[in-house]
Amino acid sequence: MKYDNLIFEKTGQMAVLRLNRPEAFNALNIALFEDIINALEVCEADNDIKVVLITGRDKVFCSGGDVAMFSRSPEPGDAIRQLTKRLYYAISGIRKLPKPVIAMINGTTAGVGMSLAAACDLRICASSAKFRQAYTSLGLTPDGAWFLLISLLIGFTKASELAFLDPVYNANEALSMGLVNKVVEDSELEDTSFQIARKLASGATVSYAIVKENFNEALLFSLERMLELER
Repeated sequence: MKYDNLIFEKTGQMAVLRLNRPEAFNALNIALFEDIINALEVCEADNDIKVVLITGRDKVFCSGGDVAMFSRSPEPGDAIRQLTKRLYYAISGIRKLPKPVIAMINGTTAGVGMSLAAACDLRICASSAKFRQAYTSLGLTPDGAWFLLISLLIGFTKASELAFLDPVYNANEALSMGLVNKVVEDSELEDTSFQIARKLASGATVSYAIVKENFNEALLFSLERMLELER
């Protein structure tokens, strides 16, 4: 599968979606969002694909939204609205995909990159990765269901710390607070993530689909409302 801003790799029963804007630190613009949305639709329609991994090219997972795009636009407000509209569909697409989605966090994760990772079912993290909320330091507020997803993962106290103080956390700190499931050496990230993905691909895929749907109903019933409120 060929995309302009995304590398789509299908290996056996796994699909890897690799954010491919290294010159912009894999910042999410409208074109990349559209590639992600389309790739998720392909993964849902392909019965041979049992599990999906999302990662970034080079040493960055995702630096957030493409803020430079806003400054170049003659109508920055409209640019933000168009970007967040596609963000809405990307986050919903990850959660509604009836297959496990693994965030293979290979490096820096900031802004909406945190929302993208948090929407996944599992997060495997390289030891060099760092995390930052980043929005409020730019005079913005988090989106991509950040308030819902991050609060569920790390609790209200830590989520408030991120939102108001905007600290930078390393991989082990992210693990201790529950933001990620596992931290491994950078050189082991793909092997470990693929091993977990293969285990899921050979498992009870129908059960996984129901488990994911039930998690959505139990914990994320307000997902779409939160996405719209943040937008």
